[in-house]
Amino acid sequence: MRVFGRRAEGNGAAPPVPARFEDVAHSGPPPGAETGMPGVPTIPLPPLPDEPAGPAALRPNFDPLMEGPVARIRAQVLERVDPVVAAELPPAQLREQLEALIHELADRERIEISAREQARIAEELAHDMVGYGPLEPLLQDESISDIMVNGPDNVYVERAGRLQRVNVRFRNAAQVAAIAQKMAATVGRRVDESSPLVDCRLLDGSRVNVVFPPLALDGPIISIRKFTKKKLDFSAMVANGSMSPQVARICEIAARCRLNIVISGGTGSGKTTLLNALSRLIDHGERIVTIEDAAELQLQQPHVVRLETRPPNLEGKGEVTARDLVRNALRMRPDRIIVGECRGPETFDMLQAMNTGHDGSLTTIHANTTRDALTRIENMVQMGQQNLPVKAIRTQIASAIDLIIQIERMRDGGRRVTAISEICGLEGDVITMNDIFVFEYLGDDPSGRIRGRWVTPGVRPGFQDRLEYFGLAHAWMQALAEAQ
Repeated sequence: MRVFGRRAEGNGAAPPVPARFEDVAHSGPPPGAETGMPGVPTIPLPPLPDEPAGPAALRPNFDPLMEGPVARIRAQVLERVDPVVAAELPPAQLREQLEALIHELADRERIEISAREQARIAEELAHDMVGYGPLEPLLQDESISDIMVNGPDNVYVERAGRLQRVNVRFRNAAQVAAIAQKMAATVGRRVDESSPLVDCRLLDGSRVNVVFPPLALDGPIISIRKFTKKKLDFSAMVANGSMSPQVARICEIAARCRLNIVISGGTGSGKTTLLNALSRLIDHGERIVTIEDAAELQLQQPHVVRLETRPPNLEGKGEVTARDLVRNALRMRPDRIIVGECRGPETFDMLQAMNTGHDGSLTTIHANTTRDALTRIENMVQMGQQNLPVKAIRTQIASAIDLIIQIERMRDGGRRVTAISEICGLEGDVITMNDIFVFEYLGDDPSGRIRGRWVTPGVRPGFQDRLEYFGLAHAWMQALAEAQ
């Protein structure tokens, strides 16, 4: 068998060969290469690139480790390393061997590189080989919730709800494209000029959107929505100021009583986080079917069936939409159906499921208020059922949905539940609603963080019989009383 590019002698009894920088290098010099040191191939150096006029340090985004002689060292390392062997090595061992190889090549070419710079180059090369290049440190930083790559030299992140530019750059647009294609390939999808749009996910559940030229004029664009490794529950959301203890208690009761809930909010407002928190209250004896474009829900129950849509192939065939999956889910004996986001004709089938014995189903939509959420649901139903009368759609909505929870990302970067509204019924052609909780703005504290409180009229909900059926009617009214 082959050990790091070498062949072990005997019938498997030979001891393993110690790992050195030669282990990840090709076993022999390339054709035509000279040998300057025993066992170390010498690669012909490419000519030096023409330096632009003016001091290099004054050029924008100048990085000495990505230009000049060091770039030649990087190229030589990439020529010497066997990618198959490198992928099998532990990351720490790979960095150690790369650093040793860089040190020797720098000595041979008489290039002065400090130990810190050698370690940095080795780490960057390791990220290129077994990770996602310059994005790897950002993906490992738990304080970052979003990563936005707008080109090789223009990278932004979101920390604590605020955008900021970071000092991260790629070598060129080709490196950005290679990383985007690597991300898509992990879930069996592809992105290139012929298929320039893709939604995919990383192995940790982070959601990725990629736009390729010619749609993106400034090169490949990557948007990554990260998910924290910490599983946020309602107690953590109360500690973060996203809701009050009484609001959290109402959400817990709503999930336990199998109410049909729609979570509404803008992009990046925390809809999926709230959906995950609600799903933690689902009984472990229920069968749950989840439907998503890119699987990102983190359900803790043992009996979960996860379904994911599929885009069409290059011939325009083989597409499986969310509507197809919702219809199929109805034949899978689900207790609850969770749709990651309703954004099209599948909304009609989701309402049908809520009205046909699948109580406790959950979904999210994009809307600015709870009233706007109803209007958007109505419009999405009409996308798939154009001849359906408006009153029939509104009747379906009023009978299917019990609660709408509105969550918003505010100007201080905090995510807060701003309203919880009950769907009461239909009066004429108008769906009537009753606010259970509303966030009331009180001002800003000295640090610039928004202060507010959650107020409630304290009225009895229309699904009082459901609360009594599950024995939680008293707990519901007690939570409302504590908030008054």
